[in-house]
Amino acid sequence: MGLWLVTSADARPTELAAALAEMKSAVRACRLCGFFSLEETCPLCADPNRAHRELCVVERATDILPIEKTNLYHGRYHALGGRLSPLEQIGPEDLRIGILLERVQTEAPAEIILALSADVEGEATTAYLSEELASFGVPVTRIAHGLPAGGGLEHADPLTLLRAFSGRKPL
Repeated sequence: MGLWLVTSADARPTELAAALAEMKSAVRACRLCGFFSLEETCPLCADPNRAHRELCVVERATDILPIEKTNLYHGRYHALGGRLSPLEQIGPEDLRIGILLERVQTEAPAEIILALSADVEGEATTAYLSEELASFGVPVTRIAHGLPAGGGLEHADPLTLLRAFSGRKPL
């Protein structure tokens, strides 16, 4: 992008910089789910047609975008703002876990879906949240992890292969 700005006669870097600065000051995190919003509450949380029975927990607000693109999930979201990482000194108090627990208590979802990464930090966060959410008596599920469509075994890591084999079903 920088090279284009320097070499293009059509580039308007001053206008681009102003638009980026305006966006940075206008966009904020939704007070409920943490998604991007121009208002206190984002369009997803404000939508009365969204299902209130499910709450999908993701690591970051940007993780909501690919789920929304599928048009398969119509429930609510909660972005944690990251994941637990002891090596980077990121603990539960650094994430939006307390707000999540308050939401579960007040909104009483019928299911909590954990859509977190399958790496070490994602697994640690999943385990921690599973323990914290157990006292609410709400079923906690997680999205399936496996081989992507069109992906070959040569690109699969051992954990993905382990889950793929342990989660196999008869044809």
